[in-house]
Order: sequence, then structure tokens, then C-alpha cells
Amino acid sequence: MKFSIGGPLKLAFRPWVEGIEHIPAEGPAILASNHLSFSDSFFLPAVLDRKVTFIAKAEYFTTPGVKGRMTAAFFKGVGQLPVDRSGARGAGEAAIRSGIEVLERGELFGIYPEGTRSPDGRLYRGKPGGLARVALATGAPVIPVAMIDTEKIQPPGKVVPKLMRPGIRIGEPLDFRRYQGMEHDRFVLRAVTDEVMYEIMKLSGQEYVDIYATAAKRQIAEAAKAEREAVRAEKAADRQAAKSVAAAPDPTERDASGS
Repeated sequence: MKFSIGGPLKLAFRPWVEGIEHIPAEGPAILASNHLSFSDSFFLPAVLDRKVTFIAKAEYFTTPGVKGRMTAAFFKGVGQLPVDRSGARGAGEAAIRSGIEVLERGELFGIYPEGTRSPDGRLYRGKPGGLARVALATGAPVIPVAMIDTEKIQPPGKVVPKLMRPGIRIGEPLDFRRYQGMEHDRFVLRAVTDEVMYEIMKLSGQEYVDIYATAAKRQIAEAAKAEREAVRAEKAADRQAAKSVAAAPDPTERDASGS
């Protein structure tokens, strides 16, 4: 996949990279990145010599048929691990176990602390479970990563990607071994996560929003729904007004009859 996907991707989009020297040549490390686009999981591994393993929803690996098998082979090839997201707690535990296994093999584990793609390009609050627990359980360094402009390459609703140069900024490794053995302390988990998100914010230059991206997506969806309902209500009111005007007697006819 480095040659079949990574090579053409770098040739076509020419991503620029800063701080690549912070990626260790060997040994385990966690790459904690902001998440702007589906393509983030392709651009980051493409510019690195080492394999990066991310987690992905299990549906990508279990869809039946020829297309399903091809999709599963593709995601396995680009270093994705299946995680069943049918239960929120079960999904989180599966992601943590997967991350620990990757790091115990001495490999790179990629994770998006926001938990989902940003709905509007801003940086949202990191979820404390996965990232912090994996870091504290393994002692692996956390390397903050900022993806730049990847959301502009293929915005929602666009089929053909725009040829432009995205950027990747890689920060200095963060050492949280001082907290080892405290992976069940929610205050420690929040402190670790917030420190990582602060470093990502400095690298990316994004506006930070202190709510979860999932909550922001719900708010955006609810606002869009309310707007659609308001438009429908306005159209219904206009139709009712038109019917009322049409049903009203013509005053000129009453004048002509002398009434």
C-alpha cells in the first residue's frame, strides 16, 4: 500500500511535512492527530517510512460480497484494525485493547482523540478514554500531529477531490510515564488528554471548542432540522394564505350588484 496508494498520493497532492524527525525510527509511539477528513488516515502514513495502524469500524471488514471483500482487503492493507462500535463502552474497550497490542509489538498506533471528524474545521475536546488509557498502560510516547487543509481537498458532497497541497505538522513527543498505574483516575485521564489537545491546537492553529465533536454534530443536525421545519411551515402558511385570498368574495362584484 505504501507504493500503490502512498506513492501516487504524494505525487498528486505533494503534501508538505514539518517535524518528521520527531517520529522514532523504531519502537512504539502513539500518533495523536486532529481529524478533518477521511483522507487523514491516508496522508499521514503516506509521508512516513513506518507503518501506522489506526482503528476503523467493523462494518468495513464484514460487508458480504465481492465489494465487501475488496473493501476489507483495502483497509487491512492500509493498516486499519476493525472495532465493533455497536456498544459505546464495548467499542472503547476494544479500541484500547487494539492500541495496546499494536504498541506491544513495537509499532506506531494512530488515534484521533476527538473521536470523529470535525464538522466545521474547528478543534474539539478530546475524549479521555482511549488515548490516555493506552498511553498510561504502555508508557509509549504520545506524538501530537496536526493535519492542515485536508478537509478542503474533498468537502462533504464533493465526489472529485481538489488537487491542492495539504500539510502535516508533527510535534515533539510527550512523556506521560509519570502517570503510569493511574489509568483509572478520571482526573489524570482528562489532564493527559487536555495536554495533548493543547499541543495539537498549537500545531494546527485551529480554534478550540470545549465540547465534544459528537455533540457539535448533533447541534448542527438539530439546527438544520429546525431550519427545514421552519421553511416547510412558512411554505404551508403561504399556501394557506393563497387559498384564503382565492376563497374570499370579490368586492368589485358586490359593488356592481348594488349590494
